[in-house]
Amino acid sequence: MTNEFLWVEKYRPKTIEECILPDSTKKTFAEFVQSGELPNLLLAGPPGVGKTTVAKALCNELGVDYYVINGSDEGRFLDTVRNQAKSFASTVSLTSSGKHKVIIIDEADNTTHDVQLLLRANIEAIYNNCRIIITCNYKNKIIEPLHSRCSVVEFGIRGKERQELAAKFFKRLQTILTEEKVKAEPKVLVGLINKHFPDWRRVLNECQRYSTSGEIGSEVLTALSPTNTSELIGFLSKKEFQNVRKWVVQNLDNDPNSILRSVYDSIYENLKPSSIPEAVLIIAKYQYQSAFAADQEINMLAAMTELMVQCEFK
Repeated sequence: MTNEFLWVEKYRPKTIEECILPDSTKKTFAEFVQSGELPNLLLAGPPGVGKTTVAKALCNELGVDYYVINGSDEGRFLDTVRNQAKSFASTVSLTSSGKHKVIIIDEADNTTHDVQLLLRANIEAIYNNCRIIITCNYKNKIIEPLHSRCSVVEFGIRGKERQELAAKFFKRLQTILTEEKVKAEPKVLVGLINKHFPDWRRVLNECQRYSTSGEIGSEVLTALSPTNTSELIGFLSKKEFQNVRKWVVQNLDNDPNSILRSVYDSIYENLKPSSIPEAVLIIAKYQYQSAFAADQEINMLAAMTELMVQCEFK
């Protein structure tokens, strides 16, 4: 599917004002636009919250040329940084009205320590003509020398901001569905937003997936219901690996973090007290790894296997 058919690209905000962000965060970016100056930036926050969208919106509003490098494509990342990006940064734009060019390093927390060291060296080499915007899910995976060379903006959402942002996205979603001539029950949209908040990208992708018939019906709510892990816990306690694997395969459509959270919520009543600390560490490790896992089935099965082997059930 090409970008023109992907709703997340078709309806990607073009300005900071269009972005759905907490007021304090939006104000920070609006001030960059107003000043016409852009520092090196490190944008940190959960997947789908709008980091890349903000980076591109800043470039659009400042009228600068930008070049995007995806940190997940590490096979070509080093060559891209050494050659294409350096060449892009060193040339003078004949069409840009901005003071500097911008290189966006997307998902930089997927890169290795050595790659980030190379990036640090290049930031200094190209600073006179180019700025860097780094996006990441986990800022602790970005080396300190990059932190110190960037203004760090965290996409955190506090208390009542959650409800305010969810309401804004609900209205945005209704506008998009009207534009696409797709009918949807409000309770279904609320269910999707609540399940995947604050991953706006995931919500929009799910809406597009469910909309093929021209309507998003209430049957979607069944898929949105919380994952029931009681059967899984039973298989783990009996050390029935084949049944654990079967359960994991059957539940691949569910959010991995939701599954792990559900397992976490159940450990206090299903594990012996001495095993609870170990279980917490295992769940935290695999929840963190799920953001980078190439195969979610393998990652989830590894998590369940470690719980089954290392923990004592009641």
